[in-house]
Amino acid sequence: MNARLYRLPALSLRAIAVWRRNWLVWRKLAVASMLGNLADPLIMLFGLGYGLGAALGNVGGTSYFAFLASGMVASSTMYAATFESLFSAFSRMHIQKTWEAIVNAPMLLEDVLAGEWIWAATKSFSAGGCMLVVIGLLGYTSSLLALAVIPVLLLIGLAFAAMGLAMNALATGYDFFSYYMTLVLTPMLMLSGVFFPFENLPQAVQMISMALPLYHGVALVRPLLAGEIPHAALLHLAVLVAYALAAFYVAVVLTRRRLQK
Repeated sequence: MNARLYRLPALSLRAIAVWRRNWLVWRKLAVASMLGNLADPLIMLFGLGYGLGAALGNVGGTSYFAFLASGMVASSTMYAATFESLFSAFSRMHIQKTWEAIVNAPMLLEDVLAGEWIWAATKSFSAGGCMLVVIGLLGYTSSLLALAVIPVLLLIGLAFAAMGLAMNALATGYDFFSYYMTLVLTPMLMLSGVFFPFENLPQAVQMISMALPLYHGVALVRPLLAGEIPHAALLHLAVLVAYALAAFYVAVVLTRRRLQK
């Protein structure tokens, strides 16, 4: 076993330089990027929230629009982190050779990955945060507890950004990501209580759902937006932290292995 391959990441503040590099590039296209991140979840929210909501009535003790809105805040954060850590990171690593250029400076691979990790979480926070603002303007957040959603969004972003970077290290091309999106994210979206109450699922499926990071994100966001303290909040936070740290470690190991070939 190659001990150097599996050693813990040596993180440093140099990662901030990588984050800043991505920020300087992104800010030139910030408006178009944010509109792109918002378009799909807003269309789905208004289409299903008002259309299907009129037929369903109240769900989970609230209007279907409010129920769906909280789920969409968490899921839009998930997708924004995923797209940035998959497609954008792959472009910088494999196509543009940006990572190669950076590590030729006084930088470690871990610095690059940590910078990409934090950057993807930042972009996902902007997507989830914009959704949060829209929901607030519509009057679906009436408590200061809604502000507690902000750190939760960052944690969701870190978890899915790390998972995306792990997939990025395995990718042979952009088409590879369709497997992850279709076989992992889409089922997770269906099983995590975004569109319908988690309690409606069969007991066996609920056990699977409780192992998914998006479920724990929704379980925190939904009650906070309703002005309630989430049940088992520490457990949900711990699971998201565990996913973020474990997936980032896996991403580092897989990326080291890939670049050593």
